[in-house]
Amino acid sequence: MSDDTNSSAVTLATTPDDAPISETEIEAIIKKYDAESNFRNLAGFTAMVSRVACICLSLFHVYTAGFGLLNEVAHRTVHLSFVLGLVFLIFPRRRSYGKPMPWVFGLGFSALYLFLTWQLTHRIADDVPQWANIALYGVIGLICLTALPLEQLRGFGDRLSIADWPLALAGSGISLYLVIFFHEIFVENIGFPKPSEYIMGLLAIVMVSEAARRTMGETLPLVGALALLYGLLGPHLPDVLAHRGYDIVRIVQHLYLGTEGIYGVAVGVVATYVFHFVLFGVLAQASGLGQLFIDLATMLAGRFIGGPAKVSVVSSGFFGMISGSPIANTVTTGAFTIPMMKKRGFTPVFAGAVEASASCGGQVTPPIMGASAFVMSEMLGIPYNEIILIAIAPAFFHYLAAILMVHLEAKRLGLEGLRPDEIPKFLPTMKRSWHLMIPLSVMVTLLIMQFTPYLAAFWGIILTVICSYIPPIMKRLGFSGMDEEGLLTPRRLLLSLENGARAALGIGAACACVGFILGVITLTGMGFKFSGAVLQISSSMGHLVSMLVPFNLISTGAASLFFGLIMVALACILMGTGIPTTPCYIILASIAGPAMMDMGIPLLATHFFVFYYGVLADVTPPVALAAYAGAGIAGSDPMKTGLTAFKLSMGKGLVPFMFVYAPSLLLINFTWTEFSIVMLSGILGIFALSVAFIGYFIRNTRMWENAILIIGGLFLVGNHLVMIVTGAVMVMLVLTRLFFFRDKAVAVTA
Repeated sequence: MSDDTNSSAVTLATTPDDAPISETEIEAIIKKYDAESNFRNLAGFTAMVSRVACICLSLFHVYTAGFGLLNEVAHRTVHLSFVLGLVFLIFPRRRSYGKPMPWVFGLGFSALYLFLTWQLTHRIADDVPQWANIALYGVIGLICLTALPLEQLRGFGDRLSIADWPLALAGSGISLYLVIFFHEIFVENIGFPKPSEYIMGLLAIVMVSEAARRTMGETLPLVGALALLYGLLGPHLPDVLAHRGYDIVRIVQHLYLGTEGIYGVAVGVVATYVFHFVLFGVLAQASGLGQLFIDLATMLAGRFIGGPAKVSVVSSGFFGMISGSPIANTVTTGAFTIPMMKKRGFTPVFAGAVEASASCGGQVTPPIMGASAFVMSEMLGIPYNEIILIAIAPAFFHYLAAILMVHLEAKRLGLEGLRPDEIPKFLPTMKRSWHLMIPLSVMVTLLIMQFTPYLAAFWGIILTVICSYIPPIMKRLGFSGMDEEGLLTPRRLLLSLENGARAALGIGAACACVGFILGVITLTGMGFKFSGAVLQISSSMGHLVSMLVPFNLISTGAASLFFGLIMVALACILMGTGIPTTPCYIILASIAGPAMMDMGIPLLATHFFVFYYGVLADVTPPVALAAYAGAGIAGSDPMKTGLTAFKLSMGKGLVPFMFVYAPSLLLINFTWTEFSIVMLSGILGIFALSVAFIGYFIRNTRMWENAILIIGGLFLVGNHLVMIVTGAVMVMLVLTRLFFFRDKAVAVTA
């Protein structure tokens, strides 16, 4: 995990509750918690080169989206040649020095890199000159030095290290090699690689791992390294995980020379879908769409009880749909909403948690879902318009839980909504900013009409630029009152193109590293090994529980399924720690998906299950990065904020189990009867759990009342009629008692 990720107190937000957070503080918080936004402030020649390269990368994707993609391999290699080259210039070599864990990880990565180099040079020693082996060791040794937290090498913060420019050129070169010699490698000599290609392949593996470490921290490269070791050490592993084993030559060939590894589906998804929507989000934010979302959310929710917190939920959900980073979304919208919540009486912990939970919710909200909808459509072969239709009901439960808990907390504290003079008026707001809705509306319409996502994003980007010029044109025609601050002048447009490319570098490097995992999965069948282990353990636990519970009330199959789901959910949260949503979902669907399918769960339900739990990782302590970012603005304790954000995201934690037990929620084997029962019982269950977690309904609740509400609420999340009725009776008895005995105040137990 990232070097700075811990639960220590955050002291960045020291301004009064009603004071706005400065841009300097926002940038500091983003850099602290969002590794993929930890950019250097470059100067001189390096700044000019990186700026031009970023703009060229953005223009390349805009052009190919509108006028046709290159062939699969060429498109991905061109994309990654820019990404890897820029990573070593734009991202610092280290985020901190002097801590023991960076040394442990650095030495571990160095040992692995050198071990892989020794294996490869030993295998191809007879086919290459000695100087080539020496040169390979020299390059790998340089990378090993950069992986170690040696302050003498510089590269900390904005200063470049002595190795950054050589590594940037090498990072671009390993992909450009495939572009330049494309015909020779993939047409003339396909299946018969040359020794030079093995050397370039090993360099690609090491460079990608180092690029991912710089942009993501150590977590993802560590998982990638374990995948490589799993491929190498198969015969020496326990029986449940053992496989025939593959030498380094076979692994390098599989990961580098094809579309199953580094240049596989993960990089393909970024180069074809995700980059375009990240760029659209940056341009939309620059044109003022983010402020419009906040204004619309304030109109919708500001006047109600606990208005500022409800504004946070709605506005962050709006912007989170097109934002690729829950952490950046937390900080961007939280800079406005968190001080407003604190000013109105919410505690700093609750304010930071609301913003973090809402920002993560945008990732599961159609129609964009942070670009994950397109990835899911690609992986499942289901049309995009069906995916967003299916995603509506699950997203509803997330927002229901968040809004209910915000409302109950506001009632418990006796808070009111915003004053009428604090709420923007609809007609003046739309008169000022109506043009900002055109690009988003056109883009969503094209998606629903089943045009390709990248073509829809192309027109969204083009129209964002064009529509930013509507206010000055209307002013010249005599129509005043429109907002001209979002005008994308040539200078601001170039800056947005640069920022869009920068924002996509981290996820590009991460997805290249994910290629290690996906490549090893296809090579070794690791997904089925994981599936076998889960089934074996869950079956044993299920059998034990069924023996202990009297009268055969719980069958072995039902208990095994429950424990299997719990194991997969925990694995998803662990593997999702510190990894962006899109690569996280791809990893989880490839590893955990087969285990769920072997349990008899429909494919669509497995993908939604792992997707929801992967998103939940950003608000799950001890590494709740989005919650820590919210705590940075709120000035609250990070761990308490993370725990509260996890409670507020309870809807995302419960709904996946509903997918499994009631597939009608995802329109699988749909019947109106089952769907209606699941929706009604789910609403009542989430209401009960919300009351229990906040500790308030009409009056403060007692501990035993909360316990009954939690048990009853969990019984309601399913499709077994007896359990639903039992849960409903338990919940209604407690709620009735709370309603009729409202005059008896008790101590707060939440």
